[in-house]
Order: sequence, then C-alpha cells, then structure tokens
Amino acid sequence: MNLNLLADQHSAPVTHVGQRILWTVVTVAVLAGIYLLMWRGWKKRQARQADVPPLNEVPEGAFSGEGVEAVYVSSTSEGDWLDRIAVHGLGERSNALVRVAAQGVLIEREGASDVFIPAAALRGVRLATGMAGKYLRDEGLVVITWQHGDRTLDTGLKPRFGTDELVQALEAHFAVSATERPSE
Repeated sequence: MNLNLLADQHSAPVTHVGQRILWTVVTVAVLAGIYLLMWRGWKKRQARQADVPPLNEVPEGAFSGEGVEAVYVSSTSEGDWLDRIAVHGLGERSNALVRVAAQGVLIEREGASDVFIPAAALRGVRLATGMAGKYLRDEGLVVITWQHGDRTLDTGLKPRFGTDELVQALEAHFAVSATERPSE
C-alpha cells in the first residue's frame, strides 16, 4: 500500500463559483419558463373549450355491483386523439372503476369527478393503440365515443386486467341503446 498517497490527500480548490451559480440560475429560469408556457397553454385550451357543458349528474342507485378496474386516460374531441379536453377534469388521468348499466356508463375516478355517460349519448366503442396521455403497442385502449352537449367526445380507458370484459359489457350495452336511439 502506498502511504504517500494517503498523506497527500487534499480537496481540489473550488473555482469559478460565479459561473456555476450563473449556470444554475439560467437552468432554473429556463425550466421555470418552460413550465410557465405549458401552464399558459393549458389555460388557453380551457378557455377555448369553455363551451363544453358540465359533467352529467349520476342517477341515484343506478350503478351497483362489480365494475372493471381501469386507468382513465383522457377525453378528446372525436377523431382527434391529441385534442385533450381540459375542462371539468376530463383531461386528468386517474385510476377508475367502470360500471355499465341500463342507464349508461359510469366512470368512478380517484381524485377527480366521476364521468357519467347516459345510454342515449353513446355513439360507439372501439379498441385503439393510443390517445392523448397513453400509447400502447397493441390495441388495448378502449375508446368510448359519446355525445356531450354539442360536442362528440372520445374517452379512453385502459383496463387493468385485459379488455375483453369491458368491451363485451360496452358492446352489449351499446347494442341495446343503439336500437332505442333514432337513426341519424
């Protein structure tokens, strides 16, 4: 063992402290600017989507029993998988429990308001590979198309344990409500 190395230990002198502080301040300012621009863009999106009506009220006692665990990905304008709806919490990703009943579809979200889609508002169900907030290799995202006020929305759900159970429940429900709806 070389004892000379142990006796010669000392720390390197700190140099250019001013430059380091300057670069730290510049980096923090750039990151804060980026965050501010993102926040401003989200607020402008909310202002543009002010015409989206508030979410529907959930009928009392209409939904009971088991549901399907899923991740609520987001809601977007129909056909535009990147146009996330920013108002009424529809753009917020969360864990959810999806329940299907004769009255419609209830998406009970953790940390966000529940989304109730009346049976008469359902327009379709399909599988997709992605939408704003989630992209998958295969078609594992269940997309519900529904009418909300004057807008048609796509709501994406990623079931935790496969898509079959949720898709079958939605297709059965949609087939029933489609026959009751007047043709468009």
